[in-house]
Amino acid sequence: MVTDEVVLRFFQNELPISGLLPTKENRVKMDEALQEYAEEEDLFPANNKYAQVFNIDLSVMNIENYYPWKTAWFFRRGFTQKPLEQISKPLTVRMFAESAKAGRWLYD
Repeated sequence: MVTDEVVLRFFQNELPISGLLPTKENRVKMDEALQEYAEEEDLFPANNKYAQVFNIDLSVMNIENYYPWKTAWFFRRGFTQKPLEQISKPLTVRMFAESAKAGRWLYD
């Protein structure tokens, strides 16, 4: 049976740990935007493996809805509190988990 935890562990194992100090606390979380966590080229192999492992057809997923993604530069908070305005939708592990439970990609 597919659970949120199974899909979360899958992405935590497939994606590199981000951050200056790669620790378990830095691993991707359920509702975190994957674009903030992983580069597009790191996410594509994980997506392909997800499609195989959970038998989900991701060809219906329009990746252009999720990229490009703007990431804040390191010192941005020192200059402004205004949030970045994204032009793309966030892509989360929860979206992949819900789709795995449904047996098909649910979003876009």
